Amino acid sequence: MLNQSEIDTLRQLEVPAQGHFIDGEAQDALTGGTLKVISPIDGQTLTRLAEGAPADMERAIASARASFEAGHWSRMAPADRKKVLMRLGDLIEARALELAVLGVRDNGTEIAMAIKAEALSAAATFRYYGEAIDKVYGQIAPTAENVLGLVHHAPVGVVGAIVPWNFPLMIGSWKIAPALAAGNSIVLKPAESASLSLLKIAELAVEAGVPPGVFNVVTGKGSVVGETLALSMDVDIMVFTGSGTTGRRLLEYSARSNLKRCYLELGGKSPNIIFNDAPDLVEAAKVSAAGIFRNSGQVCVAGSRLLVQEDIAEDFIVEMARHAEAFRVGDPLDLASQIGAVHSLAELEANLEFAARAEAEGAELRSGGKRILQETGGFYMQPTIMTGVKPQDSLFRNEVFGPVLAVTTFKDDEEAVRLANATTYGLSAGVWTANLSRAHRMVAGIRAGIVHVNTYGGSDLTVPLGGVKQSGNGHDKSLHALEKYSDLKSAWIQL
Repeated sequence: MLNQSEIDTLRQLEVPAQGHFIDGEAQDALTGGTLKVISPIDGQTLTRLAEGAPADMERAIASARASFEAGHWSRMAPADRKKVLMRLGDLIEARALELAVLGVRDNGTEIAMAIKAEALSAAATFRYYGEAIDKVYGQIAPTAENVLGLVHHAPVGVVGAIVPWNFPLMIGSWKIAPALAAGNSIVLKPAESASLSLLKIAELAVEAGVPPGVFNVVTGKGSVVGETLALSMDVDIMVFTGSGTTGRRLLEYSARSNLKRCYLELGGKSPNIIFNDAPDLVEAAKVSAAGIFRNSGQVCVAGSRLLVQEDIAEDFIVEMARHAEAFRVGDPLDLASQIGAVHSLAELEANLEFAARAEAEGAELRSGGKRILQETGGFYMQPTIMTGVKPQDSLFRNEVFGPVLAVTTFKDDEEAVRLANATTYGLSAGVWTANLSRAHRMVAGIRAGIVHVNTYGGSDLTVPLGGVKQSGNGHDKSLHALEKYSDLKSAWIQL
């Protein structure tokens, strides 16, 4: 049970200036430069981060490469690597509230979500991949009796990872844990506006027994240290969650350097489809509202396009608006708040601009649409519902990454699929229907990495998450994620 007084105590703690984490210890930027960290809760400076330069990133990459070649981790017995990752999961869980509060001060997520989806999720992820380490087997090929063909999984080397600001612990752990489980070393570049919790995880990793140099964190601007990481000839894989613009740049950097593999998760404009035979339309509205508005809509898989069958559209929109207006938006460290802050002033202004442009293009504002709580200095916005959005409108086509919902109606199954697929993205989707045959047809017809049926947004570590089309390639979560951090290596032995 979360305790408000404990949260209030932790929020008062001063956050000291943070260095990089390289070769098992905190290190200042070589230039001495720092960056401000602005809290979205009140718009005030929370602390300062080391502002990395190319030389800082090169130092971290060299540390990762040296640790990999030395074999302290890459050649450690699988059972021993397992113990370390399990211990790291335990340490994260023991510090879950501290990590969650630190993360909320950094990125504005409501505290209840930060505990569950960030801290406890990260702990579970390290345990999941820790448990998997000694359960991944090689193969013996079906060869002639005078030949032995062996196939096994070998660690790749140095993994470069760039993660976003919206769920740094959750998304970061999806990349760090399987990379470490497979025996690699890693260099992580967190978002410069949400680095604090991941720096703490790096400290805990050393405490758990991860050897120095195996897990490094370099903070700074993506255009500087992120570029250095992606262009390095000594990085074997890049994994990234973020914008399509940056994803394209990473592919370009791969071509300009060593043709490193790039696995990209690039967001979405996910359809959530409500048929008139949904099992419970009230529940569908409740879950759908949470699926777009929680964390102020700053969720890659957010159901940001609501497609509603024409004959129930008005009643369903009214129910959605009721839920949207009932959400309590406010201080994300107040347990009474159901929706926290938008991450930055720039993000807030972009969200408001999307809503205004939608109105100018003919959509109707049915709920929200305004900045609120401006007197706090923080960045807060009402959950916003725009109806009458057409497929050619900017709000239908573009990812907002904020609490702005586009509502479009459809007549039948065929139009629903056509509208669902009328996007360059393909990350997530939802379908609400009591007809099992229809559900199967929709799952087959919608081009998305995951399709939820009679729910939205839920899954766990057992199923992969990844996109199609311009939502990226590769998958996080599940045992399938281990595949991208390993090389298949064959041996052909003449007997």
